[in-house]
Amino acid sequence: MDSQFQLDSLETWASALLAKLAPAARRAVMRDIARELRRSQQARIAAQRNPDGSAYEPRKPRSKAGTKKLRGKRGRIKRSAMFPKLRTARYMRIEADENGLAIGFIGRVARIARVHQFGETDHVAPGGPEYRYPARELLGFTCDDRELIRDM
Repeated sequence: MDSQFQLDSLETWASALLAKLAPAARRAVMRDIARELRRSQQARIAAQRNPDGSAYEPRKPRSKAGTKKLRGKRGRIKRSAMFPKLRTARYMRIEADENGLAIGFIGRVARIARVHQFGETDHVAPGGPEYRYPARELLGFTCDDRELIRDM
């Protein structure tokens, strides 16, 4: 099923219920939903999962001298979680008012998040080579997120 269609049907369903509330109550409900959705997104990013449940594509191993060592004992590559700071409330912000809510990234990390969200090409380091990053969906709705919105 198309995710845009699911989002539109959820919006239609929720807007009918929210129209019955006073603006202050709508703002409070939107803020609560936004906080819960942010928690859900943070947990999913920490688990390194896309909204469809598939795992993020792992990092490409570094090979340049002078960079942080990625090899542990016996030659195994260390796998550290990606995006540890992106998922913090400092960078993943919510905006909620009586008309809607938004969850997104702010500042310089917004560009990094966009590159990974859509699998764009970017420089590995300033002045460095370009690399096409695989799509790792940082923000998106899961089935549990839709249920969470319906239950609230």
